[in-house]
Amino acid sequence: MALSGRSKIGVLLLLLGVAFFTGCAGCSNKAAGEQELVEDSLVWYPGRTFSYKVTFNDLQSKQHEVASRIGLPRPPKDRADAASMRKSLVEIKTNENYIVDSLTHSVPYLIPAAKRELDAIGAEWADILSRNNLPHYRFYVTSVLRTQEDIKYLQRSGNINSVTQSCHCYGTTFDLAYMRYDKVTRSRTYMHEDNLKLVLGQVLLNHQRAGKIYVKYEWKQSCFHITVRQ
Repeated sequence: MALSGRSKIGVLLLLLGVAFFTGCAGCSNKAAGEQELVEDSLVWYPGRTFSYKVTFNDLQSKQHEVASRIGLPRPPKDRADAASMRKSLVEIKTNENYIVDSLTHSVPYLIPAAKRELDAIGAEWADILSRNNLPHYRFYVTSVLRTQEDIKYLQRSGNINSVTQSCHCYGTTFDLAYMRYDKVTRSRTYMHEDNLKLVLGQVLLNHQRAGKIYVKYEWKQSCFHITVRQ
């Protein structure tokens, strides 16, 4: 049986141990004390709202500094140049917790530390769903290592988040889609994309607070832009 809107709210209360209150478009009959959040809200505590845009606002300059320091010694010029650097990189592949999307402007390689962090995010995500007897979903990795050639192509295509000094050029950075998920469990129970976004957001918040990653909420691209710090 599919979960109702209120059932989903109850599930997330169990998931994260905090009060989540979400509203649906067009709903006007709200229970006493229930608060509707704006589109970019992450989590609600009494008297305080954490916004995706505010909480995940680690800027390009901050991410680029650590990427250029711990990542590849220089950005690869093109795919052939990137291939020559693969001794310093690890390939990422679709697995039980995430899907590597059909990459058109990047190649599926990261430095080992970034690969370990991506896998750790996937493991924590899966653990939350499993411990609460929820259906298993996979999230999408939509961008990984880019070459300077990839950056130029994106700029010509009008991508507003594509910058010449991109963190993606150092193998430290990956993007996770927050509105696309793949349901693995074969059941009639489901979770809405907004609630899965809350779960993924909470996992990223845990890792951000632990000093493991920088995160930028890119709402026009519908992704979390993540750079490993350690």
